[in-house]
Amino acid sequence: MGRGRVQLKRIENKINRQVTFSKRRSGLLKKAHEISVLCDAEVALIVFSTKGKLFEYSSDSSMERILERYERYSYAGRQLTANEIEQNGSWTLEQAKLKARMEVLQRNERHYMGEDLENLSLREIQNLEQQLDSALKQIRSRKNQLMFESISELQKKDKALQEQNNMLAKKVREKEKAVVQQTQWEQQNNCQDSSSMFLPQPMQSLNIRLVNTLFSGTYEARSSGREDEGNPAQHRAANALLPPWMIRHLE
Repeated sequence: MGRGRVQLKRIENKINRQVTFSKRRSGLLKKAHEISVLCDAEVALIVFSTKGKLFEYSSDSSMERILERYERYSYAGRQLTANEIEQNGSWTLEQAKLKARMEVLQRNERHYMGEDLENLSLREIQNLEQQLDSALKQIRSRKNQLMFESISELQKKDKALQEQNNMLAKKVREKEKAVVQQTQWEQQNNCQDSSSMFLPQPMQSLNIRLVNTLFSGTYEARSSGREDEGNPAQHRAANALLPPWMIRHLE
């Protein structure tokens, strides 16, 4: 059977207590040495016996240097703890200030909304009225400024649209004028073509010769009036071959 768990308590027998101290001290020093060698750790061990006798162990470095290092870390830890406590206190104070400020702002907001006015004095109500009047003036001033800016922007847009409309109207008028001129020119060409299409081939040749003679100034019938008067039948025959608009030019 295995050994039961030993209950840790003070050994009343002095001899047994001294023997146990010697054994455990040796084991503790051995363990300290092992951890310093195996783990490359700096170890400092201090033990005082019941009679006040000192037993110590330190790794390769000296005990004083390890203790100084311990003091520095211990002091830094105490400072950090003190700073945390101070910071927590400052945060608590800041929280209280912010809370009080928020309550003031909420109370002022209720006053601006016309609520909780029963506890205000006459002077406080007058100050509140002045603040509201000043805020209302600023709001109206800002509103008027925005309205003026909006009107100015709309006027600029209206002017630009009018100019664009005028340009488009001018282009439309020019286009309509060009279409009318093109239509008139086509109608004139169609009338001339239709009048020449209904004449026989000899008449067309005669009309062409007569027109050439008319514009060159060598038309003999016009220069010899007596011959035309002597041959009225020939004159009528020539006129019958010509269209009315050409006869008017010849006369």
